[in-house]
Order: sequence, then structure tokens, then C-alpha cells
Amino acid sequence: MDDPLNATFNSTFNGTFANGTNSTSEPFTPSPPKPFWTNLLLPTLYLTILLTTLISFSRTYRSRQLQRAARLAPWFPSHTSRDIYLTLLHLEPSDEKSEKSTKVPESVLKAALLKRALEDIQRIVALRQAKGPLQALLQRGSVGEELWVRFQRAEGEMEAEVKEVVEEANAYVPGWGQVIFQSANEMNQNLLLKERTAELLGKVDEEKAWWEAKKQGVQRQFLKENGVESSEAVSSPEITGKRIETRSSDEDAVIVESGGPAQAQGGPGGGKKKGRK
Repeated sequence: MDDPLNATFNSTFNGTFANGTNSTSEPFTPSPPKPFWTNLLLPTLYLTILLTTLISFSRTYRSRQLQRAARLAPWFPSHTSRDIYLTLLHLEPSDEKSEKSTKVPESVLKAALLKRALEDIQRIVALRQAKGPLQALLQRGSVGEELWVRFQRAEGEMEAEVKEVVEEANAYVPGWGQVIFQSANEMNQNLLLKERTAELLGKVDEEKAWWEAKKQGVQRQFLKENGVESSEAVSSPEITGKRIETRSSDEDAVIVESGGPAQAQGGPGGGKKKGRK
């Protein structure tokens, strides 16, 4: 029984293999490999799309941030001293014949530049005084990010302004840019001192009135302790002074007249003198 089965399997297998191998006249050849650049096409395309998306997103985000910052109010008002200096600097004569009469002198330009540096010093001092408290409030969440953005923009503007002033000063006199802000700081300190002096002088009348009221109150309290009516003392201070002086002199006279135990027991001479008086 095994022989017929084996014969049938062998005949079927040999027939199938023979048909499969002989069906194709050409031998099997593998497909050729793809070129190197063809394999890199898909990753390159993916990276290109990714980078393009990131760049477009970054530009859109920055443009929105700039537009948002531009809509914010500036930290300081307009720089009047800078505008005046630039106006004088770019002032051109209307006629060549009148150039001498309309040309701005260099001394005027230097004074305008120094005034510009003075205002820059005042703004720098204001920024330094506000930076610490603003950072503390920002950490606590008491203020928003917009205020901090305004402050940072003001700092950047002041840095550019200082560089521009130094360059302008060096253009007039070499080395002046190193000392122009020192001179402006001294001017600022002088202005602060004058303002403080004027403020104190304005309070002179008020302080005088306060001191007079305090002096009268002390005087009334003193007279009250000494048994003198305050109305009479206030109406006639000279009489009050005379009364106090008379009272003190009477007390001194009593002390002198009382003498000592020797005079109290004294001889008849002392008693006669008193009787004569």
C-alpha cells in the first residue's frame, strides 16, 4: 500500500516542479537597487515641509507680537529735547545769500545736545528706580506681562538713545561723549537741589505759623501753672511779664526780710528800724 502512494506523490511533485521551472524560459533576476538620491527624497521632503511650517509659524508669531507691542502705550512721553535737537540739526537755510543769518551756530547745537542728555539722565534714573518694584510685582502676579513688555521696550530705546548721543557728542568734540552724561548728571543734581530748596522755602510761612501756635500754647500752659489768667496774658504780654517779675521780686523781698534766726531774735535796734519804716 505504501508503494502506490509514494509513486503518486512523486509523480505529482515532479510534474508540478517541472511545469514551474520550465514555464519561464529566462532565469530569475533581482530588481536593481534604487539610486541614493531616490532614497533620500522622502526624508528631505519631510524635513522641508517641517522647516517651512516652523518658519512660517515663527514669522507669524513675531509679527503678531510686534503688532501687539506697537499698540501698547510708550513708557515715557515724547522726547521733546531730542526733537528740538534734530530740528535744529536738520534746519537748512532757505537762501544761499542768507546762509550766515539762518545757519544754527554750533554752540546752540551743543547746548541742545546737552539738554537732550539731561533728559536722558532723568529717564534712566526713573527706569532704575522702577525696575526693582516692577520685578517684585511681576513675580507676585500683581501686574501683567504687557507692563513688563513696555518697560523692556523703554530700556531698549534708552540704550539706543545713549549710543546716539555719545556718537553725536564725539562728532562735535572728540572725547566729549565720555563726559557729556557726567555733566548732564551734575545738572540734574543741581536741578533737584533747587527744587528741594524751593519746596522748603514754600513751607516757611506754614512752619512759622505752626511754631507761633506752639509757642503760644506753651506760654499759656506756663502761665496757667503759675496762676495767671491766660486771656490777660495773651492780650497784654508786657503786663504779664511785669506781673511775673513783680511776683518774683516780692518773693525775694520776703526771703530777705525774713532774715535768719539771729535777726528774728535781734536787739532793739532792729525793731526800732522797722517801726520807723
